Amino acid sequence: MSDPISLSGDHARRFLVRRHLLDPPRALRATPASVLAVVDRLGSLQFDPIEVPGARNHDLVLHSRIAGYRREWADQWLYGEERRLIELYNKSLNILPVDELPHYAIAWDRSGSYYRDRILAEQSAVADAILARIRQEGPLSTAAFSEHAHAIDWWWAPTRASRAVLEALFVTGRVGIARRDGNRRFYDLIERLVPPALLEARESEEDAQRHRLLSRFRAVGLATPRSAAEVMYGTGTAAERERRTAELVDAGELLPAEVEGLRGLRYILATERPILEATALPPAHRPAVTFVAPLDPLAWDRALLRSLFGFEYTWEIYTPAAKRRFGYYALPILFGDRFVGRIEPRLERSTRTLRILGIWFENGFDPMQMPGFIDALREALAAYRSFIGARSVTWPRRNPGRRLAGALG
Repeated sequence: MSDPISLSGDHARRFLVRRHLLDPPRALRATPASVLAVVDRLGSLQFDPIEVPGARNHDLVLHSRIAGYRREWADQWLYGEERRLIELYNKSLNILPVDELPHYAIAWDRSGSYYRDRILAEQSAVADAILARIRQEGPLSTAAFSEHAHAIDWWWAPTRASRAVLEALFVTGRVGIARRDGNRRFYDLIERLVPPALLEARESEEDAQRHRLLSRFRAVGLATPRSAAEVMYGTGTAAERERRTAELVDAGELLPAEVEGLRGLRYILATERPILEATALPPAHRPAVTFVAPLDPLAWDRALLRSLFGFEYTWEIYTPAAKRRFGYYALPILFGDRFVGRIEPRLERSTRTLRILGIWFENGFDPMQMPGFIDALREALAAYRSFIGARSVTWPRRNPGRRLAGALG
């Protein structure tokens, strides 16, 4: 193994923010091709359908990196005639390059035997009926199968048979998501969505697992094989991750790094050494504000946020209201290479109003006194308002919202 690179905490933060395409934010060209550039850099984007802030998680990720981003740009590559992206399970439901399907299809094969002997056998009549109708009629959602509404035990709770069977067919690679209408998935036969050569190709299990592990290093940017389970889920045992990480270092794909204040080695993609060198010194441009999505790859490793950035973040969407410290859908606020607070935006669709339900800053950070922050916040809000199509913005009447509203004009 090569000698580790030594990084100060400041350098590591600058590197991470730059390699995540957030320094400066919203800087990629306003074109659908920039969506592919983001996926190429980060490896995958996590899908979550909730859009109370005015957009879904992956759209928030893309907006923060692409000038003038429009959500139909991602949909174009996911569901259009030229499908370059696909929804598959990686650590969760992720958006991945379709060309990488041979690395991920092994999950279909593994799931196939499990579900084939259980739900797809027990509900074989439902599965056969669903596949026959999709084959004949084209993409359909679960709403098309009301005759199969009986409840069966499924992942988290009893679920309509049509939905559970379609999900089982999805995770086994029999159907894929052809399009979405809001949060409603429309499924089609996978062979109609993926070119035959890609559909038939398979990497060996070892190569597929190594690729999947590398995808987590790519997403986080400064990860360790001992990262939390929610980061490394599905990449093998701890011993297997350690072995494969060493193999990736020996192959020249990863660089080990010792980071000030962090325990153990971290790993950087070898192709990103130029970014590391370019961030040795602070940037000359003024810092900008970014609202970071709750499932942004930069925020995947909560322990890294805590130890490197000194920022404790919990997405409180699943926290009972009485126990929330901040908001239901509060987004971290990144200012330059520092997390300085949280903001909870909410789009009121009936009036096209962007309501800021709350804004909270870290101890010791005064937004009114920090040079450049108000101007940077104004730019970020203007970009966000344009992105979600809001006509106006309202702020909380309590401070600091009231003071910020006055300062922003």
